[in-house]
Amino acid sequence: MVIVDVQEVLIPVVWRGTELADRIAVLATKARDRGVPVVALQQVGGEMFDPAKPGTRLAGRLRLQPSDTVIQKTATDGFYRSDLEAFLRSQNVDTIVLTGVATDYCVDATARSAVSHGFDVVLVEDGHAPVRHGDEEAGLSAEQIIARHNRLLRTAVHPGGTIQLRPATQVFD
Repeated sequence: MVIVDVQEVLIPVVWRGTELADRIAVLATKARDRGVPVVALQQVGGEMFDPAKPGTRLAGRLRLQPSDTVIQKTATDGFYRSDLEAFLRSQNVDTIVLTGVATDYCVDATARSAVSHGFDVVLVEDGHAPVRHGDEEAGLSAEQIIARHNRLLRTAVHPGGTIQLRPATQVFD
């Protein structure tokens, strides 16, 4: 299971951030119970994600455990110049359960990169969110952004892997 950028600084600005973090925490517990490794990606770099600032920390609501792996990244794509692929390969992972923030940035980029790296992806359809006000320039609400990205990623063609969508209640049940 890969959790993308659920960090203290982002919880208040993403759509239903607290609810999302709590849903992801439940999924992470289910993953651990089934022996699935839990990886939390942490965006670092730039003013908003200065590692010295407390807001850059991963959200406490995730209830991460010492057995979980934290991988820092500096780009929207969780695989770009990070240890993510090496870690997943070392764990013999072929399918990633993907969740986190933001739908239209790091979740989208990481999902597409995962399949390009040969992984199958189960995107938690109600387990990712954009900023709470959506994309005002495009006239899209947060709900519309989520629906659009779920549709686009479900139908995307990638020769390396597949993307399936499942609601959080059906991912590990």
